[in-house]
Amino acid sequence: MAEIVNLRQARKRRKREERAGQAEQNRALFGENTAVRKQRKAAEKRHAQLHEAHRRDTADDPD
Repeated sequence: MAEIVNLRQARKRRKREERAGQAEQNRALFGENTAVRKQRKAAEKRHAQLHEAHRRDTADDPD
């Protein structure tokens, strides 16, 4: 015989699994905490300043 399935419970289980999948995606996208975010932004700022410091002045070109 076939297994009897409660449709209400099946819908709830499917909805829970969908929410769990969405939560996993959100953790991957937005999961870094404040300390990590500040550290990453500081590193990006240092890199940008270092890059800018090595830029050549083009105002002295005779062209």
